[in-house]
Amino acid sequence: MKFTRRDLFRTGAAVGGVTAFGSMIAGAAAPAFAWAQQTTLGSVLLRGPAGPGGYRKVITGNGEPHLARVDLGVPAQAGREARRQAVLAFAQMSDVHIVDAQSPLRLEFLDRYDDRDASGDPIIGLFASSHRPQEIMSAHVAESMVREINAIGAGPVTGAPLAFAIQTGDNSDNSQQNEIRWNIDLLDGKVVRPDSGDLTKYEGVADDDGLYYDTHYWHPHGTPFLRQTDIPRGRYGFPTVPGLLNAVRQPFQAEGLKRAGGARMPWYSAFGNHDGLAQGNFPQTLQLNAVAVGGLKLVSPPPGISVADLLNFVRGNLAGLLQALTLTPAVRPVTADPSRRLLTRKQIVEEHFNTTGLPVGHGFTPENRTKGTAYYSFDQDGVRFIVLDTVNPNGYSDGSIDPGQFTWLKLTLAATTDKLVVVCSHHTSGTMTNGLIAAGGELEVRVLGPEVVTELLAHDNVIAWVNGHTHVNQVFAHTRPGGGGFWEINTASHIDWPQQSRLIEVVDNQDGTLSIFTTMLDHAAPLQNTGIGDVIQLAALSRELSANDWQERDGDRRGVREARNVELLVQAPAYLA
Repeated sequence: MKFTRRDLFRTGAAVGGVTAFGSMIAGAAAPAFAWAQQTTLGSVLLRGPAGPGGYRKVITGNGEPHLARVDLGVPAQAGREARRQAVLAFAQMSDVHIVDAQSPLRLEFLDRYDDRDASGDPIIGLFASSHRPQEIMSAHVAESMVREINAIGAGPVTGAPLAFAIQTGDNSDNSQQNEIRWNIDLLDGKVVRPDSGDLTKYEGVADDDGLYYDTHYWHPHGTPFLRQTDIPRGRYGFPTVPGLLNAVRQPFQAEGLKRAGGARMPWYSAFGNHDGLAQGNFPQTLQLNAVAVGGLKLVSPPPGISVADLLNFVRGNLAGLLQALTLTPAVRPVTADPSRRLLTRKQIVEEHFNTTGLPVGHGFTPENRTKGTAYYSFDQDGVRFIVLDTVNPNGYSDGSIDPGQFTWLKLTLAATTDKLVVVCSHHTSGTMTNGLIAAGGELEVRVLGPEVVTELLAHDNVIAWVNGHTHVNQVFAHTRPGGGGFWEINTASHIDWPQQSRLIEVVDNQDGTLSIFTTMLDHAAPLQNTGIGDVIQLAALSRELSANDWQERDGDRRGVREARNVELLVQAPAYLA
């Protein structure tokens, strides 16, 4: 069973990102606009030198100019900088993972099976996204990113105003109603209170309640009387931050996506596996929903229960396990909250029509509302965006699409002859490997990534596929046998280091080629937090913690250099000739 995405790029896929680059790199011009220096063109954020326990502060490094990639066999012709005309600029936010960290349906107790605390620990690589020390500040990171997108406001290469932002899935962490509402309200610019259950106190695995204290979790308030220091603080150098669990639950006024002058910036939404499945892996059931809205939370794995048994309980009878363990320290009582209820795909679509932002529905259509589907298209400045729903409702984290959606995709592409096409989805082509069908679920044979790539290559006006899911910056070239092709642009997450988004600009070079510029964007928080009194300071702490996640500190989800600030050359389609 593939439980998460964080393990996918610890090994082979990271190498695959390098080998995909084919004919490699030429230089690109420096940015012309002052605000470009606020992006990673001006400076980048890096992990600093290791301190006690290997804990690292965040430091700055030299900015990274765009590198021109010609993997599709399309040359970077001289003089294009003077000829190019802006077509479109937009922002991509991916894998925001707004987390209700106190939810009884969080599976933090599985995270330890990916720890490396001793030489004999098994390397499982399945459960690392079950818990992250920084997840209590997920809403604050999202707000910090919105503020940075607003501050930039335009493409750093062309100066074209950002036409919109799109979230490419995993906008919530656990498909809960409160997480989905926090995300929508945050982008709309409402007051957001990232708290649930008892609004007077934190009830989760990170607090300092001695009865339910577990050393595998970071406890920012310190060590209870007669208990041992937790592993993150004692072994990995994590800080003690008194008052943090109260600070992260306070309401804040979100800025909302907006353009210069204060007008609302449109934003669109794609469906991710964490939006459609419990914890991104499990089909929603009545018993899982009962756990989510209930008053019992499993904190620690009960002695004598294997990993396989725990997974079987999650799939089939988690509520029964909680009831059986109510008088043990493994399970703690929490305040029940109906706002934690799990939403179906149709209900999530409906939530996007309860908005003060633009457009109403955020891309989802009346047909989506009626049929409970989550794929659609929209047009912007001569570009057609096709947004896919790649979540397999039968379960597991990786994706695919159903035959009906594939037919719709082919019809939409065939009908689009006078526009550029950009496809957006949560999953990458390489993670659309999940063909699972299940009794009681959808029984049609699923369509996987290679078939989708083949269809896209059949249309010369498809220039890009923009997605997330992997939490790693990657860019792949998909070449057509007769020449040309399209680019797959895969962007990191808000929840894991480096907590980045991507600005994307499409330009016409006026020489039979187009360029797609991608620029990585760090959120607005400073390098280091000097307190916990506001959203931005909390976001700074989150970023620092993400750089030190003990299951992540040996990797770098920034991706290789050629997957960050790049100019991607593509052949202009025939209709533009």
